[in-house]
Amino acid sequence: MKSLLKKYFSGLTKDTFFLALASFFSDISTEMLYPILPVYLSQNLNASGSIIGIIEGFAQAAQNIIQSFSGWLSDKLQKRKPVALFGFILSAISKPFMGVFTTWGGVMAARISDRLGAGTRSAPRDALVAGSVDEKNKGKAFGLEGIGDNLGAFVGPLLTILLFFTLQIAIRHIFYLAIIPGLLAVTMIFFVKEKRTDVKAKTSIDVHVRNFPKAYWKYLMIIALFGIGNSSNSFLILEIKDTGLSLVDTILVYAFFNLVAAIISYPAGSLSDKFGRKPILFIAFVIFLITYVGFAFSTNILVMGLLFVFYGLFQGIFRSVGKSFAADFVPAHLRASSIGWYSTIVGLSGLIASITGGILWDRVSHSAVFIYGAIVSFLACIVLLIFLPAKK
Repeated sequence: MKSLLKKYFSGLTKDTFFLALASFFSDISTEMLYPILPVYLSQNLNASGSIIGIIEGFAQAAQNIIQSFSGWLSDKLQKRKPVALFGFILSAISKPFMGVFTTWGGVMAARISDRLGAGTRSAPRDALVAGSVDEKNKGKAFGLEGIGDNLGAFVGPLLTILLFFTLQIAIRHIFYLAIIPGLLAVTMIFFVKEKRTDVKAKTSIDVHVRNFPKAYWKYLMIIALFGIGNSSNSFLILEIKDTGLSLVDTILVYAFFNLVAAIISYPAGSLSDKFGRKPILFIAFVIFLITYVGFAFSTNILVMGLLFVFYGLFQGIFRSVGKSFAADFVPAHLRASSIGWYSTIVGLSGLIASITGGILWDRVSHSAVFIYGAIVSFLACIVLLIFLPAKK
């Protein structure tokens, strides 16, 4: 068994595992709060679907937009670790403030601050992940980081169930306790030993952009098209709860969604190393399409719960393969920038999707959110197959 595990994880380094642990603890911190946040906003602070869409849209946009800057900064300095460390710290200390504020505006500010920290750390951390292994094992490295991220997203909601439902801890106090795993994530980053690149990056962000090949920009255009239909998972959470699932069962479904994402993440990254990123990414798009069609037309609680868990396959594949694909197009000294711009596009398109989703949720119908997402993802599948070169 030991030899099989060693072979399965061959090519990875201690730094890869420390980075995966950092993602594990940071996502415990985040996902302790994420499944209860939309419910807290709607029931305790009387926020509408549009407000929730705006909060999540701007929070996710802030997270992803800042990555283009943090990626550029870490490329310019050729130092990933200090930038990533700052982001981990900011994210950890922001979470308790969500429980301090008593209006949705205050919660929005704390949520955006938390996501700014997450965005600041992501591109340099991902560059550290890519640099922790050789080229042929890059998908594996991102897959392992994805295991840590999504496994933390599985454990986080279970901790919330324990704290809120079993130990009867007030919901505001859960926001305070989320700082503990956040600080453990910070500790993991201290153990990472950063490798210096041989090529000195140029200092102008404009030069970075010009150095990216046309194929990379085609990839970003496809990600942008897909992203404008990929609204916040808050709508999936609210939908299964509104259909009749209890809050504790809703959180459990969300936890198992993340467990599935954790399980698939490493195999997906490994398969993309072997068979190429494009076919694996296409599978992720198809899974998204199936899930949104199911949510649009089904009212059966069991079916919707299973679909949500099935949707975890998309989450795990898209996270590991999407970033690996973005890093394939550029040399090592520009990886943080390439992943940063990729994440910026994900954030901006997600902002459009979440705002659109909130409007459809309030003014048309709940199913309209998912019909819209399904149509856009279908178009993205076609464009991906026709226009994107198989870089890897």
